[in-house]
Formats: sequence, structure tokens, C-alpha cells
Amino acid sequence: MSRPRPISWPRLTRRGIALVAVGVVLAGVSLWFDLRDILVLAFVGIAMPVVAAAFVATRRPRLAVQRQFSPAVVRAGESTVVGLVVQNRGPRTFDGAHWRDRAPDSAVGPPESLLPALGPHEAVLPSGDDRVRVEYRLRMPRRGVYPVGPLRIGMHDPFALAVVERDAGSAHEIVVTPRVTPLAEALATAASIDGVVHGLQRRNHPNSDELIAREYRYGDPLRRVNWPATARRGELMVREEEQRGDPEARVLLDVPSSSRPGLVVHRERGHDGDERYELAIEVAASIGVHLLEHGFRVRCTSVGEHERGLGPTAPFDGTYRMPGGDRLLLEDLARVDLDEQGRRRDDRAAASEVRTRGRDAREPAFAVLADPSAADAGALVALRPAFEPAVAFVTATVPAAVRQMLEDADWTVVTVRRASEIGGAWAASATTAVRDAS
Repeated sequence: MSRPRPISWPRLTRRGIALVAVGVVLAGVSLWFDLRDILVLAFVGIAMPVVAAAFVATRRPRLAVQRQFSPAVVRAGESTVVGLVVQNRGPRTFDGAHWRDRAPDSAVGPPESLLPALGPHEAVLPSGDDRVRVEYRLRMPRRGVYPVGPLRIGMHDPFALAVVERDAGSAHEIVVTPRVTPLAEALATAASIDGVVHGLQRRNHPNSDELIAREYRYGDPLRRVNWPATARRGELMVREEEQRGDPEARVLLDVPSSSRPGLVVHRERGHDGDERYELAIEVAASIGVHLLEHGFRVRCTSVGEHERGLGPTAPFDGTYRMPGGDRLLLEDLARVDLDEQGRRRDDRAAASEVRTRGRDAREPAFAVLADPSAADAGALVALRPAFEPAVAFVTATVPAAVRQMLEDADWTVVTVRRASEIGGAWAASATTAVRDAS
């Protein structure tokens, strides 16, 4: 999604404005005292800036711009190096121009600088004189997906009386992922308690051979042959140990129901409202990355909408595993567009999920709530039988009634007021989960 380019009109520089002012004063003096010689000078002083503005208005730079980010994906609060390769596609030398790259409003962009001279376009025997490379550092303080560019070129007339700005090239997107707080490694097993129970239940199932065995495939090691299953099936069967090799965990994120992965547009919301959602996304990112690094397969969804069966149109729904799952999770979280419209949902679907899961082994779940509605809280209450342990991280703005509903449903509720408390909140939740499990 590119921004519309505004029409750029020539404007006078300070020198041009001063020359016009002098010409007006001289014209007044010449008319007052009837000095025709001075009137000629006044006309020249007024006409030159007008001619200069008309001259720069006709200048159309033919430039090709390539833009690269290093790194291409950056975390909030960090910087990336933007490399620009500008090539002259015109038949004449292009010099005396200034450049400035368009940066997001919240980013710290580069100041206006002089663009080195570019020779005529070399199509037959290129020597590199028609291109130049410039770099600058761009700091991105907030999570999101932002357009950088197009390149803004400022051109003067030979006397620097007028200037006009033109866009060159197109914009490119940079992904800014949420910050990730390192969590205590020893506490990573808080959710793995359920993973161990998961595995034991599978092995104690009366049809366990059916669940963990599959047909032999070329290349499978013979040490994995499941002889009892082979004898019953009459064909070579091997153990599918990876079927439950990575325990599953759920991260439920409270985002507005109209949020969908896409270009993040930071609307004019209250500062507190904006920060509470950003904190919630940072908490979800920290927990998700932590679980992935410790061998979990993580499913991250919005609190309510996925349970209604919206599929790919859901605001947020993804399953991640290593290797590479942490990067994909952060990029998806970076693309969550926060929009405060349409937040109500029906909690009947949550109950339907509980019914469909039936007596299946329960998975650990971590809900991250910023501004849940009563329906959202009801959905979590209905989902509680499907999760063990069930931990809800809430910001300070979550109503007390919602907290009470979750606590009454046996959710472990932990308050996170700021980003510096994420590690402590995780430690508190892990300790509580271990104590409850024992």
C-alpha cells in the first residue's frame, strides 16, 4: 500500500524572496520619484525569481532508485542501515540536487544532504559514473510495517532563486517486530508439565500402536521398526516418535476483531490505549519466542474470532515451530493492525471448541489481555477445560470484573504494568503453574 504523492509546486528560496522584495521596493521608489531607470532594475528583480520558478518547474529528473535494508527486519527501538543506489537515466549530467528519504513519522530519518553529481546514462559501456550509493541509519522506535520512501529530490535553478521537490523511485516496506524480553530458562518447563502428561497419555492409550506407528518409508532406520504393529498389520511399520516430539502450547492475544495482518497504520488513539496493546503484543512475542526456543509448537490466535471459524480472515491465527518459527511469529505480530472497531463476539463458539475437543489431552495456554470485553472473558472461561495450565497476563487497564471472572474459572491471572515487568510476571506465572500441578 503506497501513499499518494502530493503535487509539488516550485517555491522561492530566501534569496529569491529577498530579490522580489528589493524589486517591489525599487518599483515603489521609481514610481514615487518618477525614476524610470530604477524601474528597469525593479522589473529585473521581480522577473528573475518568476523565471527561476518556471525553470525548475520544468525539470523532471529521470532517476532509478534501489533501496536495501540491513537488516531487513528490525526490532522496535533498534536501527537499520538503509542503502540507496541512485542511477541517472537521463542523457545529461544531473548535479546540484539535494536528497531526503521519506521516513515514517515516528522514525528518526536522515537530514537533507547534497546528492553527488551523476553523469549521463551509460547504456553501452557502463563505467559507473551514472550512479551513486548513499547510506543512512534509520531508527525505528515502534512495532509495525512502515513504508520508507520514495526518495525526495530537491532541485534549484543556477542562481538558487527557486526550488522544487520531486519524488524518485517508489517506497519499500520495512518490518519492525515487537521487542522480546528474555524469560527465565529454568521456568520454561512450566508448560512442559502438560507436554509430559500429553506423551504419557498417548503411550498408555489402548490403541497406542495405531497412534505412534506408520508405514515404513525408504530411508527410515531399522531401529525404529515397530514389530508388534508390523505383526498385526502384516506390513513393515515404524514408530512415529516425532508425532508428539514437540509439545503444543497456545498463546491467545487480545487484539481488536478488525485487526488483520497487513500494513500497520497507527491511528490517533489515546496514548494509554495505544501503549496497552503494544505491551500486550510484546508480552505475547516474549512468551511465544521463549516457548519455541524450548521445543514447543506454538499456536498463536486472537482471543475470540478464530473460534468462530473465520479461517484465513481471522485477525490473527498461526502455528509456529522451530526452526524459523520465532522469526515468522514476530513478523506476523509486527503486521497486526490495531483498530478499535467491532470488538464484540459470541462466546458460543468457544463452548463449541470445548465440546469438539472432548476428552483430548489439555494443552498449556497463555492469554494476553489488554482490553477484553465481557464476551472475550466469557470465551476464555468456556475454553478453560481445554487448557492446563491456563495463565492470563493482563495489563493494568483490564477491568476488575474480567479478572474476577477468569480467577473464578481457575485461570491464573498475572498483572503486567510495563515492559520491564514481563520477566517477573513470567516467573510468577511459572511458579504458580508448577505449584498447582503438584
